[in-house]
Amino acid sequence: MIMYTQVDSNDARFRSDASGVGPKQTSSSSVAPLPTLKLNDGNEMPMVAYGLGMAFSQADTEHIVNSALRGIRGGFNHLDAAEAYGNEKGLGIAIRNSGVPRSQLYITTKVWTVATTVKAAFEASLERLGVDYVDLYLVGWPQIADTPDRLQQIWAEVEAIKQSGKAKSIGVSNFLQDHLQTILKTAKIKPAVNQIEYHPYLQHGNLIDFHRQNGIATAAYSPLTAITKARPGPVDGIFASLARKYGVSDAEIALRWAIDQDIAVVTTSTSEERLYSLRRKLPSFKLTSSEIAEITELGKRKHFRGFFNDIFAPEDRR
Repeated sequence: MIMYTQVDSNDARFRSDASGVGPKQTSSSSVAPLPTLKLNDGNEMPMVAYGLGMAFSQADTEHIVNSALRGIRGGFNHLDAAEAYGNEKGLGIAIRNSGVPRSQLYITTKVWTVATTVKAAFEASLERLGVDYVDLYLVGWPQIADTPDRLQQIWAEVEAIKQSGKAKSIGVSNFLQDHLQTILKTAKIKPAVNQIEYHPYLQHGNLIDFHRQNGIATAAYSPLTAITKARPGPVDGIFASLARKYGVSDAEIALRWAIDQDIAVVTTSTSEERLYSLRRKLPSFKLTSSEIAEITELGKRKHFRGFFNDIFAPEDRR
């Protein structure tokens, strides 16, 4: 039996880059920093983002404020919002109430529809957030455009936002390889990130390899789906076994499976205690290559998609 050494959370930090270059270790304080990913534009993105819920009423907005404050106080500085979810205003209030300097936060938001121009949609997002720049701005889905030419035009407008300095990095979300190839044909700036639903039961065929070949980082939303929505399933046993081995939860195993493939994750929790546990334990161990491979292979035995089932056929695994 091969013995594996657990990384000491008191002195290790994991760093990767979008092309799959392995982690570096740097010194840390008593709680290890969360890992970061170096993007193709040279900026670094925290690999664990705190996702916010939907807000379509004042009560919802208050919930978002409390949720965002819970994430910030739990030690998560990467905050993931979206125009379509109505959560930018609540996040902006939380940022102002948190007392944490803007420079210590990493803010992601997304454009979903373009009524006039991307610039107008972006400026409205900045106003709702109450900030003068974001760290990452994503095109929320390829269906924002009805033709390839229009998608290329939208990407050119997003490039202009990066060139203005108001978005440090730019990328896309929910794009398949053909969508990426469409914008890469005319792009002056490559997307830094493609944020997709990603978990053992939705691995997207060759898409991740395409990302790596083109220096595009992968970010996973709904990375806990195998635990929260798709049980029972073939990865249940290995998640439980590895959780016992490392003294962590199944959720932390699921997140490390992505992180240890150099894939960032977007997650959340309504439990402050769980967030503190996640913040403390997630940087303290690392799965082995054989453990990652076993989860990957077991995951391929089941297909489950949590979003866009109205767009994709039941057995479409892209």
